[in-house]
Amino acid sequence: MAQILVADDEAALRDFIAEVLRGEGHQVRAVRDGAAALGAAREERFDLLITDLRMPRMPGIELLRALHDEQPDLPAIVLTAHGRVDVAVEAMKLGALDFLEKPLPGPDALRLLVRRALAGAGEARAAAPAADEPVWDAPVMRPVVSALRKVARTDATVLLLGESGTGKEVCARALHRHSRRSNGPFVAVNGAALSETLLESELFGHEKGAFTGAVDRSRGQLEHAAGGTFFLDEVGELGPSIQARLLRVLQERTFRRVGGREVLQADVRFVAATNRDLRAMVQDGTFREDLYHRLAVFPITLPPLRQRREDVWPLAERLLGEVARDHGQDGLVLDPACRAPLEEAPWPGNVRELRNVLERAAILAEDGVVRPDDLVLDGMGTQAPPPASAPAPTLEQAERAAIVAALELHDGHRKKAAEHLGIGLRTLYDKLKKYGLS
Repeated sequence: MAQILVADDEAALRDFIAEVLRGEGHQVRAVRDGAAALGAAREERFDLLITDLRMPRMPGIELLRALHDEQPDLPAIVLTAHGRVDVAVEAMKLGALDFLEKPLPGPDALRLLVRRALAGAGEARAAAPAADEPVWDAPVMRPVVSALRKVARTDATVLLLGESGTGKEVCARALHRHSRRSNGPFVAVNGAALSETLLESELFGHEKGAFTGAVDRSRGQLEHAAGGTFFLDEVGELGPSIQARLLRVLQERTFRRVGGREVLQADVRFVAATNRDLRAMVQDGTFREDLYHRLAVFPITLPPLRQRREDVWPLAERLLGEVARDHGQDGLVLDPACRAPLEEAPWPGNVRELRNVLERAAILAEDGVVRPDDLVLDGMGTQAPPPASAPAPTLEQAERAAIVAALELHDGHRKKAAEHLGIGLRTLYDKLKKYGLS
């Protein structure tokens, strides 16, 4: 028996699919558009999504794109009108396992496709640990690996420390995969992605009428993570109010939804991560000392990629394979001549920067081979330096270039870019407007 979410704006077809699947013993939730489906997927855990591609409020493609980011393990089947197979293929690139053309051929075809999709998803989940194991062969990673293996067997709270892009979420997923909670969900929330008010609702959920726009009860990500692992990234970006509420959850293992009275159990294993110096933040009063000690039960520091030269080449091969699949370039390989420039680069953006370089290289590559000339290493690799006679940039040109570089280094995160540049956030916004940058 599976939990299946069905989204289609045609009531008759929606009811037909639900009736057939309930007859197979599945539990079905049927909604009439993509926005309702996204809300349902955020409230409940589903094993399969069946969605039309053309719906009001949110098209099926947008629904798949949102869920691909939030729940990449959720398999999907798309329904498409006759002759729109090209759109269905685009949907499959976003994780859809298969598609059915309208009008549906009959209940047997639907049953068969659902059985196949559920079986395929189960096989993929079983194979995922081997395919997604982190690459950490460098000697400097041995104590990290040892610590992760020991703590994975427990329910202790883990704090992952290290520069941006060092693979903290990869380690969090590995912890979950090798823990006794591995059959439960892994839920990740970025503490810097939302305002404090929205983040509170995202973490703890809210009751109907708790605030303007709260038209229904909504379960928070802590509820979605029940029985599994809750990963809170960018914990150093949390505001005072959220810090206080999180401390209470860690102390009492209970919480309430925003605007609610019901006491809920936080049946999760907590893993947090940050690239900030929390000890220094405690000293300057921007991070609670009691919360720090609750989070740092078992701290693990991940070394930057420049200290893991032995891992660069196997990481590059792994990441290029992922990039190739994402871009439909199966079979793309690295020329061995790329090894030296990749291993010698300083990688200030760590693994995330390495992936970005490989993604650009995949676009430039010809004949299915990434060569040294395809690697854009910010002047450190094979790219020719500007001629000595090139005119010096103006002050405004240099300032604009510095802002662009800081934004690229921090993946568009404006607050971090401002800190990197040593200017205030408001000053950065003024300069973005001045130079026409978005």
